[in-house]
Amino acid sequence: MVLGRLLAPYITAIFTSAPSRIDRVLSPIENWIYRLLGVDPTRGMGWKEYFLSAVIVNIFQMSLAFIIFVFQNILPLNPQGFPGLSLDLAFMQVISFATNTNLQHYNGEGVCSSLPNCPSLSSMPSMPGLSYLSQMTAVQFLQFASAATGLCVAVAMVRGFVSRSQNMGNFYTDFVRSLTRLFLPLCFVAALIFVGLGVPQTIGGYQTVTTVEGATQTILVGPVASLVSIMQMGTNGGGYYGANSAYPFQNPNPASDIFQILLMLLVPTSLCFVFGQLLGKRREARPIIIGAYSLFALDLLLAFIPSYGLGRGIEVRFGGFFSTFWTVVTTAVTTGSVNANLAGMNPLVILSAFMGMLIQSTPGGEGVGLMYMVMYVVITVFIVGLMSGRTPEYLGMKISARDVKLVMITFLVHPVIILVPTVLAYATGAASAVRVSTGSTGFTRIFYEFTSAAANNGSDFLGAAGNTPFFNISTALVMFIGRFAPIGLLLALAGSMINRKRSTEIGLRTDSITFTIVLVGSILLLVVLTFFPFLALGPILEFFQKRVNGF
Repeated sequence: MVLGRLLAPYITAIFTSAPSRIDRVLSPIENWIYRLLGVDPTRGMGWKEYFLSAVIVNIFQMSLAFIIFVFQNILPLNPQGFPGLSLDLAFMQVISFATNTNLQHYNGEGVCSSLPNCPSLSSMPSMPGLSYLSQMTAVQFLQFASAATGLCVAVAMVRGFVSRSQNMGNFYTDFVRSLTRLFLPLCFVAALIFVGLGVPQTIGGYQTVTTVEGATQTILVGPVASLVSIMQMGTNGGGYYGANSAYPFQNPNPASDIFQILLMLLVPTSLCFVFGQLLGKRREARPIIIGAYSLFALDLLLAFIPSYGLGRGIEVRFGGFFSTFWTVVTTAVTTGSVNANLAGMNPLVILSAFMGMLIQSTPGGEGVGLMYMVMYVVITVFIVGLMSGRTPEYLGMKISARDVKLVMITFLVHPVIILVPTVLAYATGAASAVRVSTGSTGFTRIFYEFTSAAANNGSDFLGAAGNTPFFNISTALVMFIGRFAPIGLLLALAGSMINRKRSTEIGLRTDSITFTIVLVGSILLLVVLTFFPFLALGPILEFFQKRVNGF
């Protein structure tokens, strides 16, 4: 939290065009990019133009990545000779990376066909992998772009609530500045630290070596450090390897493990403070930051109720404590990276992970977490207004019926896109096709898959086993809707706040501890009432079934 607070003024300066020493270096580069794009960086946008600009840019980026994935077999930097991805898998993966989800239905290290470079992997031809070019361009490029998009739309939303604001800013200016001034320099430093901690960064191809015992072993290396830096700082998740950060080369030791946890929390925490700084009312950030971390503390409490020993799938390098802590963090900020097998976790740990993904603001993903927290604030203000008989107000502005409709539709998007495909997976036989049972454990796996996709989290139980047309297409649609529908609705909410009349009278104090307590209670009540029956069929039932004496 301390690091996040220190970074917050810098992020605020990026989006307020405050003069800085780096302008002399970066401004000419940024202006050249604006001329190349043919945009006017000084022209403000309304919410519709801002949203459409973000969607169009992301679709264009997805198109480029799709081409790279499908034709990686004939493109350079493919020393392993990986074939191109199938159309449905490539379709799913470009949406996954572009929506900040990074759900992976493939093993990144894959199966080599150019023998004898990877002889030990040649017996699994059904496992697709990614070439160095795909990892460095399609994957890492989209990870930077998706993180920047989330940050931009969050700042644009806050601008709508700022007093005397005339527009929501310019998406292209925000997008370029967030890349050149925040993510690229910070990730460059983080990548160097990872290299120092033992994470590989090379395009020299896999290496075959002879072990001390005289056996042959293939060393799976590549541009890993650069990918890990943006996947964690951008709350992307995913990973270079199929085992993600449980793989020794991606997460070699406890120091790299702790550093990755800090990177995941850094920017989402900073944005809670940025909210108050952009508004010019720092006290208004209190319910955001306190509420987010109160919910995070409840998730931790729930996860650490059971013992956290070394179970199946838990890495001995980190132990049960850090594996459990990582799982709570990665779902609280919707990153989705893992450092242990989720199947080896206690059901209460999985329940805690569900809570982080369903709430999405503890403190949530890159930018979107802040947007959801503001949504919850508006809902809470409305509920308090109904209880007290007063017209609901926030920041001196009256909350209209249209505002309430927008936030409630935003909230209801996720139950629909999670529960409908979960039911379809069983009704169509898609779940049984990937050998998922109909019991509580199997239901948890399918429910988790679509919850992770809708929350743009990306951690899952299926992994490469989910590489089927049904799961590729269904999760792709869920990820796209789960990403852009809430963004569009909440930008519409913020856009309606511009030039709205503001009262000078002190109404409901939204910066008080009392309001924060009501906010946390409202969030828990909404989420529990909506999803409790399905959680009861999954991790809760599984927890009691695994107890020696049952209930």
